[in-house]
Amino acid sequence: MKNFENLEKNLKIFFKNKSLLIESFCHRSFLNENPNFPYPCNERLEFLGDAVLELITTDYIFKAFPEKSEGELTRIRASLVNSKMLADVSKKLGFENYLLLSKGEEKSQGKAKERILANTFEAFLGALYLEFGLDFCKSFLEKNLLYLLPKILEKKMFEDPKTKFQELIQEKFKITPIYKVLEEFGPEHEKTFVVGLYIGENLISKGKGFSKQEAEKKAAQKGLEMEEKGLLNNLSF
Repeated sequence: MKNFENLEKNLKIFFKNKSLLIESFCHRSFLNENPNFPYPCNERLEFLGDAVLELITTDYIFKAFPEKSEGELTRIRASLVNSKMLADVSKKLGFENYLLLSKGEEKSQGKAKERILANTFEAFLGALYLEFGLDFCKSFLEKNLLYLLPKILEKKMFEDPKTKFQELIQEKFKITPIYKVLEEFGPEHEKTFVVGLYIGENLISKGKGFSKQEAEKKAAQKGLEMEEKGLLNNLSF
């Protein structure tokens, strides 16, 4: 059993209801191997935490950016609460060391582990809400997640790289970039895709991800970086 007292000390957050804390880290797979474990899996807490996260981040962004349109606010929020961002925050908080997983899930990497960490963050937030209330959750998020907003805005992480690249290329070359799957490998439940970004017949960049969409975005981001460096100026068609 994990020593959750150490996590509490590190976070300086102490639960009266310790079962809530433990439950928030319990993955369904752990119960399959430990059917007599006294706590349920974290899916109900994740459901609650997701709602708490959406309410607090929406309220915060709405008040912070009165000049932004609904569409811009939605994109900013999405860039703040996506799986990768929540997984990164979970790692910084040390959550990875306290996950209760099956032996098989403990070996998971990449997108699968990212998803588990993101879900655990939401479950932990649900536990915080039940134990301490909404204001405490807001303070926790301001300290551990919302402070990242300036970085998101500075790097324009809320802008979809595919849309931005397409607009740039259409304006510059009067042609629409296309994406082609160049390779796919791995088991069905966790395939990896390699996608090529083309302008005409020119292969501009490649992106790799656990979905075609993710791979396309990475290829587009590389394309944007090349455009910024002027490396696309001499393309021929």
